[in-house]
Amino acid sequence: MNNIIKNFKTGQLKDTRFVHPVSITYNQNGNDKSWEAVKSFDSVAILLYHEEKDAFLLVKQFRAPVYLNNKNHLCTYELCAGIVDKDVSLAQIAKEEIDEECGYDVDLKSIEKITSFYTNVGVSGGCQSLFFANIDESMKIHSGGGINDEEIDLMFLPVSQIEEFIFDESKAKTPGLMFSFYWFMEKKRSK
Repeated sequence: MNNIIKNFKTGQLKDTRFVHPVSITYNQNGNDKSWEAVKSFDSVAILLYHEEKDAFLLVKQFRAPVYLNNKNHLCTYELCAGIVDKDVSLAQIAKEEIDEECGYDVDLKSIEKITSFYTNVGVSGGCQSLFFANIDESMKIHSGGGINDEEIDLMFLPVSQIEEFIFDESKAKTPGLMFSFYWFMEKKRSK
């Protein structure tokens, strides 16, 4: 991915579609308190293991909030993921994200739930459901990259390199990505 970022500006957020900044006031144990928060969608994320390559398929993309805080990170390394914005099962949303972002048609029954956890608990409190799926080249239906203007690049990370990758602080990564590697090594690799 060749990211050239120009005219990067911040402004007030109005009429939002995906996140809604709010001010919260409440009383806790007799003390009045206030908090700034963002109401956002829950999400799904999927660890994709490519059996033939013995590698994980990750997505790389520019994330403006990460860039806002650190101009050295032109992209983040993430699991295939998406927001929960429709009334279908979480596994179905995961299947659709795998298709859209990565170009693989995975059987819905083969998508395994790992766990769920809360992201950005101090700000948004959104719940992310983490899934796992095996992929191989027989499932490849297109090149991936997302829909509309997502500009997602795909990257295969060999399983043998995950420890080095996890501790490489020059790469912006999500906690869910690193946790899913741990889960894979404990639950799948050790069998």
